Amino acid sequence: MKPLPKLVLVDDSLYAAQAKIYPREIEGRFARLRTIAVFALLGVFYLFPWLRWDGRQAVLFDLPARKFYIFGLTFWPQDFFWLAWLLIIAGVSLFFVTALAGRLWCGYACPQTVWTEVFLWIERACEGRRNQRIKLDAAPWNTEKLLRKGAKQLLWIGFAAWTGFTFVGFFTPITDLARETVHFTLSGWETFWIVFYGFATYGNAGFLREQVCKYMCPYARFQSAMFDKDTLIVSYDVARGELRGARKRNADPKALGLGDCVDCDACVQVCPTGIDIRDGLQIECIACASCIDACDAVMDKMGYARGLVGYTTENLRAGKPLRLLRLRTLLYGGLLAFLLGTFVWGVAHRAPLIVEVLRDRNALYRRSADGAIENSYTVKLVNKTQAAQRVRLTVVDDPRVTIADRSDVALPPGEVTSVPLTLRAVSPDFSGMVRIKLAARDDASGVAATQTAQFFVPEKP
Repeated sequence: MKPLPKLVLVDDSLYAAQAKIYPREIEGRFARLRTIAVFALLGVFYLFPWLRWDGRQAVLFDLPARKFYIFGLTFWPQDFFWLAWLLIIAGVSLFFVTALAGRLWCGYACPQTVWTEVFLWIERACEGRRNQRIKLDAAPWNTEKLLRKGAKQLLWIGFAAWTGFTFVGFFTPITDLARETVHFTLSGWETFWIVFYGFATYGNAGFLREQVCKYMCPYARFQSAMFDKDTLIVSYDVARGELRGARKRNADPKALGLGDCVDCDACVQVCPTGIDIRDGLQIECIACASCIDACDAVMDKMGYARGLVGYTTENLRAGKPLRLLRLRTLLYGGLLAFLLGTFVWGVAHRAPLIVEVLRDRNALYRRSADGAIENSYTVKLVNKTQAAQRVRLTVVDDPRVTIADRSDVALPPGEVTSVPLTLRAVSPDFSGMVRIKLAARDDASGVAATQTAQFFVPEKP
């Protein structure tokens, strides 16, 4: 009888532990552009809530009052259409930029990239450069490691908490929020959102990092639908770089049968997502161009021409000319121009005054002592300007119906005013329902608005 074959245990688990990526710091023109983008975008985020405009917070999304303030503009619930339109513009802009220059948004302007960059700066300040961080993580716990790791965590938590506080400051006046924070009088919802957004920042930028880009962000999955052979991408010149191999600085690569790539792995070490750009375009590439800066620095040291890794297109690599103007970009650009123009025109021509007429639901009509027929309404007047208005209410183009009570209404700036209104018809020569038009006008400023309403008269016997 033959012996049973020896069983060999194979680790075929579906999930493998994610190896930590230690991106190396790099200097270069793209690194400087990324730093400028980080400071500019974070400056907008952290500074805007503190700016003042006409005695109020310059940028405030006041949800309880249902008003959005963006410097000199005030958006009301009736204007939310334009906010949705703005989101459409942002989406088309992303398509347009992607068709031209690939994942430029991901590498320079995505919040995940921006905040991760700051968290990396903090990590480098506390734990040192790449090799020092690798050694520190591999070393056993001691006083130095505890102090360095603890300082990093405290700075991460502080920065994340500040981020959460600033985020809530766009929805609650930030000066009031700061006062409530100092006096420990924050509401439950304010506390929840500060903690939630701070924790999300801490987790995404501190721990998940490249995993958000690789596994959670859907953009990486559908970006190829917007790419073509004329889209600018970060690419490795295979024809020039291969065969790879180490060599002395003054050696002739052609004599050694080598390409210009010295196989130093500098492009891999600086990559925030841990990929090798020499393997071709990958969905994990966020087009930050760190590999370009790293490779150019090595080429300078070796005395070779720059551009072994560079921003280029598939057609350029094949020796064909660059075509920025093509059907795809023209369609995206034309649609974007139309959407932007429509948005600017629509916001500039918004009605400064809105009139809403609500009928009294208790009775269709009533008969007064002198025999006139009266209908009751509630008129809501929305003054969307930042100046006080005094409007006069009139019934337009129908002398049979008049206003029974006051017709002048004072409107505070940026407020909604509700007033009761009674319309009457003396000895009407009609019966049933008739449509009327109610107008509100400020003679001083010329601001005016109209709204139709229904006036009921009992049927004649």
